[in-house]
Amino acid sequence: MSTGQKSSGPDPDQHRRVSVKSEPGFLARLGETAGGTVVGVGLFFLSIYILFTNEGRALQTASSLDEGLSQVISLGPYSSLDLQNNDRLVHLSAQLRTLEPLHDPNYRVVVQAVKLRREVEMYQWVEQHESRDYKENGETKTETTYTYNTEWKSEVVNSRNFDKEIGHQNPSAMPVESVTVVAHEVRVGPFILSKGLVEQINDFKTLSLGGFTALNLDPFLSVHGDYFYHTQFPLRPQVGDVRVRFSFAGLSGENTRLGPPVTASIVAMQRGEKLLPFKTKSGDFLEIVYLEELTAEEVFDKEHQHNRIKTWGLRAAGWALMFISIQLTTRILYTLVDWVPLLRDLVSFGLKIFALCLSCSLSLLVISVAWLFYRPLVAAALGALALLPVFLARSGLPPKKNE
Repeated sequence: MSTGQKSSGPDPDQHRRVSVKSEPGFLARLGETAGGTVVGVGLFFLSIYILFTNEGRALQTASSLDEGLSQVISLGPYSSLDLQNNDRLVHLSAQLRTLEPLHDPNYRVVVQAVKLRREVEMYQWVEQHESRDYKENGETKTETTYTYNTEWKSEVVNSRNFDKEIGHQNPSAMPVESVTVVAHEVRVGPFILSKGLVEQINDFKTLSLGGFTALNLDPFLSVHGDYFYHTQFPLRPQVGDVRVRFSFAGLSGENTRLGPPVTASIVAMQRGEKLLPFKTKSGDFLEIVYLEELTAEEVFDKEHQHNRIKTWGLRAAGWALMFISIQLTTRILYTLVDWVPLLRDLVSFGLKIFALCLSCSLSLLVISVAWLFYRPLVAAALGALALLPVFLARSGLPPKKNE
């Protein structure tokens, strides 16, 4: 593609660039589709791997959850430490507790919670572009319109990659960094939560700054809404201005204006006063947190629901990868006839139908093979369903005439 001229209108934050597209020859198009064929083969084997391993994972997870439910011991919210439950799977629902509040000394924010997150945004230039193709004097041209706007962004936008950097420069770094502070020790009842359990506490809520004054912090710091602004004019920001918002997760303080402590339902292994991952016979680890009051049965029921959603999501992803891989692999057939308009359209439609049918059948066959080791009867039923399109296609063929 050769680059053409750039035209600018009266708006300094918008311009257009026109480039000429060179039409690739037959050998060039054939080379591109050959490369797509190689990618398609790789995606095909990746889809088989995802579909096959997903079934084993789903069955293993379901087995681990059933095992956990059969062994779990439910403790009361005010239960004391019982060492007889050491190395056993326990369940309890109680309020979160932390020893000390979390704070940010730069902004004098103090919250009694499991996590305190500082989110920083900077006012920056952002480039957007739209392209359209058109024919002119027998050539295919592409007109790209570049527009520049200012937005609050949480990451630095590199203006050196802009098509027109002059007049749209951004700072090269954030003057204030985003950070998340985590409580050193988190308790539920008499137990200390493991690192893995604490990592799952992510019910972040924005910290309201109503009634908060920033005049005693910095003369160039102001508060508007739920943000600290590093400017005296938050409604008229300039490029490079910064604003900061705080949020918290796992409220654990008593008698605070933010509300009561959060109740957590935990399923994990007790070892002394610590709650750790519980390894099942199937090889999975059970370390579950829900930030609501649930019975042991409700906790495991939710986990089964999440397992089913994940299983069907990966099945859909595996099928989609297989469909795309078959299309890429057979694309070379379309390239061979793309110079004949009518034949090109028929082949394109036929290849899509072929990819759809073949991907559905092969996906079901892979799933049935994966289940063959666990549930033979279900595997046989899936295999029969997978072969159904083949039987339907053969039954639709006209009978051969006797010569």
